[in-house]
Amino acid sequence: MNETAATIVAHSRAKAVFVCTLAALAGLMFGLDVGVISGATQFIQKEFAVSDYIIGWIVSGMMLGAAIGAAGSGWMAAALGRKRSLMLGAVLFVAGSLLCGFAWSPETLVMARIVLGLAIGIASFTAPLYLAEVAPEYIRGAMVSLYQLMITIGIFVAFLSDTAFSYSGNWRWMLGVIAIPGILFLVGLFALPESPRWLLMRGRRDTALDVLLQLRGDPEIVRREAADIDEQLRRPQHGWHMFLENSNFRRSVGLGVLLQIVQQLTGINVVMYYAPRIFQGMGYDVAAQMWFTAAVGLTNVLATFIAIAFVDRWGRKPILYAGFAVMALGLGVVGTIMHLGISTPDQQLLAVVMLLVFIVGFAMSAGPLVWALCSEIQPLNGREFGIAASTLTNWVANFVVGLTFLPLLAGFGRAETFWLYAALNVLFLLFTYALVPETKGVTLEQIERKLMSGVRLRDIGR
Repeated sequence: MNETAATIVAHSRAKAVFVCTLAALAGLMFGLDVGVISGATQFIQKEFAVSDYIIGWIVSGMMLGAAIGAAGSGWMAAALGRKRSLMLGAVLFVAGSLLCGFAWSPETLVMARIVLGLAIGIASFTAPLYLAEVAPEYIRGAMVSLYQLMITIGIFVAFLSDTAFSYSGNWRWMLGVIAIPGILFLVGLFALPESPRWLLMRGRRDTALDVLLQLRGDPEIVRREAADIDEQLRRPQHGWHMFLENSNFRRSVGLGVLLQIVQQLTGINVVMYYAPRIFQGMGYDVAAQMWFTAAVGLTNVLATFIAIAFVDRWGRKPILYAGFAVMALGLGVVGTIMHLGISTPDQQLLAVVMLLVFIVGFAMSAGPLVWALCSEIQPLNGREFGIAASTLTNWVANFVVGLTFLPLLAGFGRAETFWLYAALNVLFLLFTYALVPETKGVTLEQIERKLMSGVRLRDIGR
């Protein structure tokens, strides 16, 4: 390769990273929406004088909306394209944020959270799909992990914002101010190219090849990648019919569904939605609750860099093993401390530290890698259906976890609840060994060929 060609390739790689980074900002919107409610609930409860049951619905309304949004996002991404689907999600995010800020009743707030959920459901399906289709294979894991990093940054920023507004108790500003980054994200989306895979699916070959050349730089790589996609597109894209007729596709859909259930049952969103309540149970006052919640967000951000740095070097499975083990340890110790009783500052601090250890375990493993795997294991002709099914499952499981945590604490006990989630993380080590494939350094086309030839799931990435 001569110097000019090398420069073109380097420029194209930089552009691919820029495009993926901009698309991954959908995760920032996701994170802001997830994080912002935790600091607001105690002030909402005070103003509207509502029960924990209503607070559970205000928290979980977003997940209900996200499940609805995810259910329709497969069709939307296929019909409108990945770019326009992301833009629609951004518009709904801004509208839902503003409605939250101006909510005049608990019922209005639940509806506003459902609108926000629609936005997040669309984005949580479309962004990983877009990233998997646009990113070069040698950085695909890192770029999809970048989406999860943006989620963690959004959560952290929301926690910081909540902390700042907590001194005045102004929950309306907490919820409404996130419309500002939503507007900026919407403007930025105009700079994205459409997915070349979607363009080829729609018969817009010249545009698709032009986008691929901009993102790859090497005409030979473009030719090979386009040929791989063309080969797969000879079969029509009918996800539902494919699901009914092809047992191998059902396997990949089933694995995607299980991966998302696993991610939610680690207990991560219990902490993200109810962190101040958890710290209250450890004996901390309101100010300390908010600052420790911000510490949770910061830890979540920093630990995600572990996945981004090593996912394409170490592989998916070793990182998942480490993450589930760390999460089981963290929650197990927190449960034990709560069982023995927290009566000294040292015991309080140890409980906080072990909760942060749990966050590290999630952020370095199941957080980013589940999204990466769900986008990698689905064959092209059923990718929209497969990812939509797994994303819908994520939000249904998320809804159940968010709605049941406070009743679980009250009925099952604080220590027992944390032990339950610790035990689940131990089980997920076995799940990873038995079913999860290693997809490091393997093209999506190679994964599909092995899946469709009947190779067992854990081996389709070898």
